[in-house]
Formats: sequence, structure tokens, C-alpha cells
Amino acid sequence: MPAKEAEKFADSTLMEGMTSIKAVISSFEAGISDRRVKRVMADAEKAGAKPRDMSYLYEKSKKFGFPIELVSKDVIDEMTVGNSHGGIIAETTERTIEEISAEKISPDGFYVFLQGIEDPYNFGYCLRSLYAAGVSGVVLERRNWMSAAGVVCRASAGASELMPLFCGDTEKIVFSFKKNGYMIVAADKDKKAVSVYDTELRFPLLLVVGGERRGITKEMLMFCDKTVMLDYGREFRAALSAASASSIIAFEIFRKNRLGGDI
Repeated sequence: MPAKEAEKFADSTLMEGMTSIKAVISSFEAGISDRRVKRVMADAEKAGAKPRDMSYLYEKSKKFGFPIELVSKDVIDEMTVGNSHGGIIAETTERTIEEISAEKISPDGFYVFLQGIEDPYNFGYCLRSLYAAGVSGVVLERRNWMSAAGVVCRASAGASELMPLFCGDTEKIVFSFKKNGYMIVAADKDKKAVSVYDTELRFPLLLVVGGERRGITKEMLMFCDKTVMLDYGREFRAALSAASASSIIAFEIFRKNRLGGDI
């Protein structure tokens, strides 16, 4: 991994581009996250060509009390990894990931527990798809890629900040969802797995998705009520990425519950 990118992964508080910055502000305004913008830096040469973005930022700076600094392109380039920031970045505070508990779970929701995802971009792509599929919230392991929140936010198109996030160990997660009457479903190819297209998957539901290498832990699989798998269109032994698998399964669960049919 390039040195600059490794440094960026270690910095969880730098958001690149308006999509990420707006997501942080919107999430804070909605009470989803406690992450706040500390200061915004904009390329002095480009700011004049972005009147709508700058107007939005000045309005929010007055409301929340963060400064906006016009700086040179070199300053921004030195702090960022990618080149998709459009000349606007923000330093923010850390985000608190709440401990999961039965009281914080919606009574008829759709949650996803992500396990063993080892790449921040893949993690971000998962969150983007899950947010689009209407997932109520995502549960994470205590060690997760939100330590690289700037990278994750960019990869998820802001979804990582807009999504309610929780953390916890297996026992606490299972207890919290079972207490609320949730079915726990694993996405895994074991001997008991049934096609996601041919089984009933009704809310309230917790879907468990594992990464390509480590997958879902045996401990978690023991507590799952059902295991589902994806049918392939041809013989193919490789696993899909966690982002691809979670996207397909989450949208299939969304479809089943939207239509209200048997499967």
C-alpha cells in the first residue's frame, strides 16, 4: 500500500469532496451520528466556480460554527489521497459507534451484521448497497474499517455516515435481536443452505454477511435460524465479493418484503 494511502487509512477524520461532507452534516442534523465538521478547506482558485456548494457550506458554517478556509491546491493535494474531492475537504471529529442493545433495534426492521471484511473500499461498497436497499442499520465487529472513515465515506458515496451503525460481540448481537423477535439469516454456502430466491425472508430480519477470506464465524453460524446462498448462472467455484453478495441478497430481501408474496 502506498505510504500516503496508508497514512490516510490511519486518519479517520478527513472527508474528501462535497458528497462526503454533506453526508456528515446531514447525519449530524438527523441525529444519526455525533461526527461534526471542525473546519472546511476549499481550493481558492476553484471556489468561485462552485457557488451552490460554497453557499451551502457558508450556511452550515454559521449554523454549526466551523470555519471555511480558502487555501492553495497544493495544501489540499498534500492532505488527500484521491483526486475526486473537487477541491473541497473537511476535517471532522471522530464518530461514536454505539453498542447494540435490544432497545435500539426497530421492531420490524431489516439489519445486517458484517463480519470479516478486510478492505475499506469493499466495506464502503457494502454500505452503499445496503443503504440503497433500505437496510435499517448495520452492526459491526468492534474492530472495523470505520477507523478509515474518510476512505469508507468516499467509497460508500456518503452512506457510511447516513447509516445507523452499531457494534457488539456475537452473544450481545444475538441476544438483542432474538429479544425483538428477529429471524437471523446467514449468507453462506453450507450443506443446509437454501437458495435466497426460493425461501421466505420476512421482516424483522438480521442478515449476516462475511468477507471473502474469513467469512462468518462458526459461533455466529450456530445461532442463525436459516442459511441462504446465491444461485449462479453457470458453474463457478469462486465466491463473490462481500459487496456483490450483500447487494444481491439485500435487494432480494427488499423485493420479497415490498411485494408481500410468498417468496
